[in-house]
Amino acid sequence: MKSISHVLTSIHDGDPSAADQLLPLVYDELRKLAARRVSQEDPGVSLQATALVHDAYLRLVNVENQQRWDSRGHFFAAAAEAMRRILVDRARKRGAIRHGGGRHRIGLSDVDVTVDRPSPEIVSLSNALDKLAEIDPRKAELVKLRFFAGLTTDEAAEVLGVSSSTANKDWRYARAWLRLETQEDSLAS
Repeated sequence: MKSISHVLTSIHDGDPSAADQLLPLVYDELRKLAARRVSQEDPGVSLQATALVHDAYLRLVNVENQQRWDSRGHFFAAAAEAMRRILVDRARKRGAIRHGGGRHRIGLSDVDVTVDRPSPEIVSLSNALDKLAEIDPRKAELVKLRFFAGLTTDEAAEVLGVSSSTANKDWRYARAWLRLETQEDSLAS
């Protein structure tokens, strides 16, 4: 079986069968990342981990917008970013008035009312994360790997090529910075 790095190189070199070889190699890990991320979503969110993996994978191997990944870690960082963008796009769409933003759904199987509200927290976090990326891209990337990909600090440190202690310091700083930034957003609203 070919390694992920070898298949990624083949994709970049234009091998038409390489994308078919990649999915079986990365699917289980992508599914775990997606399951962790979807489990953190609000109740009532209809997106399943499998759908998130497929959407992210399609964005990653888009033939019209080919990307080059330097390593397995770089690929999974790109996957985390693709998942983040999908979830943010869905949160924004759910919040739009024309898509029923702010309305209540009534389940057909029971009388209970569930709220399918937008996730303003995820949109606010994404906006704050964009600001953090301008100030300190590594810390922003760490947040994406931890929050959107569900990696542990040690796993994210490995992907970023930094020590665990550096990743822990960056994580503490980024969380505090994002907390302040998102509080300022909520006060301004």
